[in-house]
Amino acid sequence: MIEHYYLQGRCRSLRHGPLGPSLDGFAGLLFGLGFTKLSGQPRLRIVGDLSEWLGRRQIKAKDLKEQHVADFLKARRKKIRRCSFEAPALTLLLKHLRQTGVIPQPLPPPDSALDLIQRDYAQFLIRERGLAQITLRGYLSIARRFLSERFGAGKILLNQLSFQDVVRFILGHTATRTPGGVQLVATVLRSFLGFLYQRGHLATNLAGAVPPVAGRHSTEPPPTLAPGEIKRLLRRCDRYSYTGKRNYAVLLLLARLGLRACEVVRLTLDDINWEAGELLIRGKGGREDRLPLPQDVGEALADYLQKRRALGSSRRVFFRHKAPRQELSSSTISGIVRMALVRAQLHPKRWGAHLLRYSLATNLLRGGTPLAQIGQLLRHQHIRTTEIYAKVDLSALRAVALPWPGGVQ
Repeated sequence: MIEHYYLQGRCRSLRHGPLGPSLDGFAGLLFGLGFTKLSGQPRLRIVGDLSEWLGRRQIKAKDLKEQHVADFLKARRKKIRRCSFEAPALTLLLKHLRQTGVIPQPLPPPDSALDLIQRDYAQFLIRERGLAQITLRGYLSIARRFLSERFGAGKILLNQLSFQDVVRFILGHTATRTPGGVQLVATVLRSFLGFLYQRGHLATNLAGAVPPVAGRHSTEPPPTLAPGEIKRLLRRCDRYSYTGKRNYAVLLLLARLGLRACEVVRLTLDDINWEAGELLIRGKGGREDRLPLPQDVGEALADYLQKRRALGSSRRVFFRHKAPRQELSSSTISGIVRMALVRAQLHPKRWGAHLLRYSLATNLLRGGTPLAQIGQLLRHQHIRTTEIYAKVDLSALRAVALPWPGGVQ
């Protein structure tokens, strides 16, 4: 596979050293990730240089470790200016060599007391609470930080936790988090302390020591785009390039169906039912819903999918177009929205993907759509979640308000 990137003569020179037999496989990996000749050649060259460096030191391929890579790059810096791609390329090489069995998988470090507590709590949250993975990670992060701040690098003595520790931890987050963030910290702490009490690690249930956190409920509706601004946003999209077709389809899914960024990311080819004109949406908490596929959204998806480049065996609809080609993240979806806003010269207070979800709901409400129907479209489990869009918009009311009788003309 290396011949895709280099002529035969250069291939022979690159194969010198202990990593030579693995170079073809690594070249195949680069090709699968979408690296062109221009971007793949320097990555193969750095691997060839590492192989020669290992050969001069009589280090076998099976003995390659991260420390060898670090030493190689450090020595290289003395002769050649640093290039940003080198360290990631060699990290990818190590991963490839482990996956192909050339070098053994690193032994995991022994579990610390904190690791054991976190693992037990994770199993409790999955088994007893059924938390999704993304929510689980947030809970474990806060619980781990609570114990780390209390005990530092010392021994974890759970029976020494006190009411003061709980209050101090909550107050320490009030200056750096939003009111909603502080509420989340309090919720996690109640859950974690209740878990420790249930397991017998605490003589007293300290969950009652977590102070209530008042939320800040804005009286203003969420920032949105007007229907004309939505049209302008979509009209400024590039409809001809591969990336432009992808981004236009993403924006239509957000603007016309009110999908969350994570729901766009999870969309697979199997979720599109062309015959029935439906989309299967995989939402929060493992919930699945079917939504009708509007004609313009279906046309944009079909236009993009005709040019879609396969990503191995992945069935995901959207992924990166540049190497390394991989599936999109929620932050990338928000980035697509931000770039579209810049092109359209729009400057709302909110720049993320949720802006289009808010805009859809608010514009439907102003058009007379009942809250219950809006909640069904957005797949809200509780009507109070939808009621956020029913807040009084004073600027809109001023535009339609009748003059006060006898008032100043």
